[in-house]
Amino acid sequence: MYTIISGTNRTGSNTLKIAAQYKTLLEGKGILTRLVSLENLEVSTRSAGIRALEDETLVPSEKFIFISPEYNGSIPGVLKSLFDNSDIEKAWWGKKALLTGVSTGRAGNLRGMEHLTGILNYMKIVVHPNKLPISVVNVLLNLDGSIKDEPTLKAIDQQLNEFIAF
Repeated sequence: MYTIISGTNRTGSNTLKIAAQYKTLLEGKGILTRLVSLENLEVSTRSAGIRALEDETLVPSEKFIFISPEYNGSIPGVLKSLFDNSDIEKAWWGKKALLTGVSTGRAGNLRGMEHLTGILNYMKIVVHPNKLPISVVNVLLNLDGSIKDEPTLKAIDQQLNEFIAF
């Protein structure tokens, strides 16, 4: 099973819209996929919500896709708190990850993806080298939240095909 994590808790975020697009594309390839939104999840402590997420989704997952927005040149604290308050050995060790950065600026969260790579490597997760920065995300989306930019969709498709083979 693959799990896509939308790395922010902001309501109505572009990050969640991109994550939903990844889910649709993976399911179109016949891959069982879960989408995790950090909205309304208490991550500042080892909460019952984190424990349930671990049992139902994180532990059974083989591969993770992190869609992370840029927050001050890095990743959101809520995503880091999820790692910090989960059982790292059970939930994360020995698994694989794919990273996509999202920003309304021009760099597509390149710095944040490098920070996230360091964190994931520390947690013994192997990160796929094709990290996709999605810049000016607000311009690339249709009103329904789907991606309208063909080159971006093509880059995502290639990234996903590589990750499936990874």
